Amino acid sequence: MARKPPTEIKVDTFADHQVISQPNPLRKMVRYSEEKDIDDPVARAEKALASLSGEFKDWMQVECDRLSAAYAAIARDGLNGENREELFRAAHDIKGGAATFGFPTAAAAAESLCRIIEHAPDLAQVPGELIKHHVNAIQAIYREQSRISAVGMADELSKKLRGVADEYLIHVNRDRPEHLEAVLAPSIVPEG
Repeated sequence: MARKPPTEIKVDTFADHQVISQPNPLRKMVRYSEEKDIDDPVARAEKALASLSGEFKDWMQVECDRLSAAYAAIARDGLNGENREELFRAAHDIKGGAATFGFPTAAAAAESLCRIIEHAPDLAQVPGELIKHHVNAIQAIYREQSRISAVGMADELSKKLRGVADEYLIHVNRDRPEHLEAVLAPSIVPEG
């Protein structure tokens, strides 16, 4: 079936400009439905998340265990490319999902750990206590999240860890301007 050519392009001329309007053939394709039949994808997504909410706590436990195992492998076997990568992936997964699943301060602490792993010139030279404090903080935040009094403390702990991590990274990258620029750039830290 041959299509009809589009109607003429309309040109409105004014003293200092022209407005060119072309026909919109898609307008004929729009189908209107009653208000009650409108699909709301956001509502569907919220409903799906609500049905999964019981699994969120389990997800965070699995991720914390994974982070602990990665840290234990480093403590036991020393630092190598494989266990460094696993530590980063575990922290990165917590950073990416913890806020969505109700643990925003754990996400902030995990983001700080990711920054250390990414920007330290030599991860083997990073004080072990700095990494250990991040791992322990993420686990404590997860474990104590349900206590009202712990929320403010977790937020303060995450901010303090980030400050110490940034101070360390600025110091060790003082002769590496490309990394120093990345360290000094603002990043999004989830609100607690």
